[in-house]
Formats: sequence, C-alpha cells, structure tokens
Amino acid sequence: MVEGWVTGDEISKWEQRFRAALINSITGFKPVNLIGTKDASSGHNLAIMSSVVHLGASPPLVGLVIRPDSVDRHSLRNIRAHGCYTINHVTESFYSKAHQTAARYEDSVSEFDAVGLSPELIEGFEAPFVAESPVKLGMTLVEEVPIKHNGTHFIIGRIDHVFIDAGLVGEQGDLDLAGAGVIALSGLDRYFSVNFLGKLPYAKP
Repeated sequence: MVEGWVTGDEISKWEQRFRAALINSITGFKPVNLIGTKDASSGHNLAIMSSVVHLGASPPLVGLVIRPDSVDRHSLRNIRAHGCYTINHVTESFYSKAHQTAARYEDSVSEFDAVGLSPELIEGFEAPFVAESPVKLGMTLVEEVPIKHNGTHFIIGRIDHVFIDAGLVGEQGDLDLAGAGVIALSGLDRYFSVNFLGKLPYAKP
C-alpha cells in the first residue's frame, strides 16, 4: 500500500511492474492513439500509444514518445525508414481492439489484420490510417530527439493531412472529442469515457 509522502529512494525500490503501473498513472488521464506505419515485412503496422502531445500550431507540430529500442520497436523503425506515420484517435467502439495492438506480434503480422481494424490509404502518403477512427492525422517526421536519461525517443512530427468526421468541428475550431466517443487512458490498461463539462471564457487578470 502506498499512502502519504514517498521519497525518490522509496520509489526506486518498488517492484518493477508495480512502479511502472503507478508512475504511468500518476500524471493523470492521457490520450489514446493508434500509430500507423508502413512496414517492409507485414505491409502495415499499428501500435497503441498514450504519449502524444501538442507542440504548436504554426507550424502544426505534435510530439510522440517511443520507448527505448533495446528491443525492435517496429513503429520507430518504420518511422525512421519512411519518414511518415499516422495518429488515429481511439473511440469506445473499438478500444479493446486498439488495446490488443500492444501484443508483440511477429514482424510478418499486420496488427490491422490481427485485431480486426481496417487500414485506409490516401494517394501520395505511405502510412496507413485507421478507417474506424473519427480523427486521423497524417504526420511527416521533422526531428527525432534521443532522451539520454532513459533511452526513450521523442518523435516530432508535422501534421500534413487531417481527416475529421462531419459535425465534430465548431465555428471557432473546437473539436468535439466527447461527441466523437474518443476515450482516455490511465496507466497501461484502464480506459475511460469522457464527458464535456463546459467551455470557459478566455482568462484575463
């Protein structure tokens, strides 16, 4: 049981899986996305990730953290090889299929086929989108930043293609993710639906 104040030394002594689960949850709710890449072996690769972060709107940049490549990271390898990838929002209707993409399938297996999701391709762009997703981004690799402290990789990409289902964008550019059924994640395996609470005015002193 963990309660009250805990020191860094105590955290380092926690059992590995316990520590990973708690620290992965402790930053709060995270977005759930499927990363689609072109794979030389299986054709299409798909992986669930929860580390997508907005970096700026002009130019439109998005960051993505990928775990250390001490083992073969198919998504990272494919992004490096082809310079493009997709970010696809996950909804309540297919989150269990999205979760299954975390399994370590052989290189020759496409996660699309394995979990029952549909690849969607557009002309002039190599990476596959997820047809079932209501919000899809086509990304071009801009920069890879190695995080030396733990061996992770910070992928910076530029949004070059966007697809959004009809009726989800408001007059001021608001995106109705709750209406689209987009979900959130806590830790590694706890999924949550989201509800709209309200829109507040621009904050001024």
